[in-house]
Amino acid sequence: MRRLLTVCCLAILILAACSSDGSRARSAREPSSSSTASTSSPTTSTSAVPNPRNARFTLQPVARVDSPTAIATRKGDATIYVAEQVGRVLAIRDDIAATPVLDIHDSIASGGERGLLGIAFSPDGTTLYADSTNRDGNTRVEAFPMRADGTADAAGRRVILGITQPQPNHNGGNIVTGPDGMLWIGTGDGGAAGDQGSGHAPQGNGQSLDTLLGKMLRINPTPTGPQPYTIPADNPFVNSGGRPEIWAYGLRNPWKFSFDAGDGALLIGDVGQNAYEEINWVAAGTPPPLNFGWPRREGTHTFRSDDASGTVAPILDYPHDGRCSISGGYVYRGSKIPDLVGTYLYADYCDGKIRGTDVGPGASGNDIDFGITARSISGFGQDQDRELLVMSQGDGRIGSIADGEGVLRIVAA
Repeated sequence: MRRLLTVCCLAILILAACSSDGSRARSAREPSSSSTASTSSPTTSTSAVPNPRNARFTLQPVARVDSPTAIATRKGDATIYVAEQVGRVLAIRDDIAATPVLDIHDSIASGGERGLLGIAFSPDGTTLYADSTNRDGNTRVEAFPMRADGTADAAGRRVILGITQPQPNHNGGNIVTGPDGMLWIGTGDGGAAGDQGSGHAPQGNGQSLDTLLGKMLRINPTPTGPQPYTIPADNPFVNSGGRPEIWAYGLRNPWKFSFDAGDGALLIGDVGQNAYEEINWVAAGTPPPLNFGWPRREGTHTFRSDDASGTVAPILDYPHDGRCSISGGYVYRGSKIPDLVGTYLYADYCDGKIRGTDVGPGASGNDIDFGITARSISGFGQDQDRELLVMSQGDGRIGSIADGEGVLRIVAA
């Protein structure tokens, strides 16, 4: 995520970790469901057609969290788990407290676009996955067993994936357990600018299938055994043509991505270079691989090449003009604000405005400004009821939370 913390000094960073040399697992191929498997239909229903322009909501402070970078929930657990960039995972219970459940600050590098950048849980909730930057500046995805008391066992950590980072920025870092049960990992292009220079392929890491940088990865972690993960059998390069972990490529810095809880679609907020930010939408069941165009294209615009053949165009891109770095969000599937149902909510780190857009094959690219702001929004979260949360890395307007940093809840006004 290029400017998130480069422009504003806080961090939003990248991921993908395992073997220190970034080598891929020579693991067994396994059967797997289709890449973006469909989920059940939304739980929310309403007789009226939702109209997001009529939606009225506000932000309610939940808990103080220092420089939050990710939110995750766990099966059978009402707790909201939040990652702090410095290397802690906190548990928010009953919207009143944030208590530590994991502390790995002594094993990571934090600051700028580095640190603890992403967390997710295994489908059964027994394992916490964390994406962070190690002391050498490289990405690590690690697994931590969960104890019966709701804390993670740091001593039981297992390195799942490792990626060498040529530069300290564009780390991506978001990890999500998808509706297919696989672990999805978003990686940046390796840093610097223009996806070029030392550690970058001639055509850019985003376009090279020989590197895990600038990609959407999809793997199946294994809790025990010599191989830290296996490759889903329906990954596009499982047999040849590219790294088998790759599901999609052509990304610059996919700081935040999510799956629509209603129809299983994948949405990616990809941070741009100097001019445009973009949102990509992929319908559930779309066959991979997909090429999102970077560095040939920045959004729908020429970067290195006018040739857009074979690339997937974003459903929305926007010029900077006071904005600088997209913080991707979620399609709202809660029940508290009916007019928001089916609208994708997102923000930009620099202007702090919460916006929405329609999604899907007929998306119009509307950019709705809801008139709600928080300072330095680093991302969003979704609770067990599919209501949405906002992570602010500093906002004096939220009153009771000291210094304004923390987690806020989107509530009906």
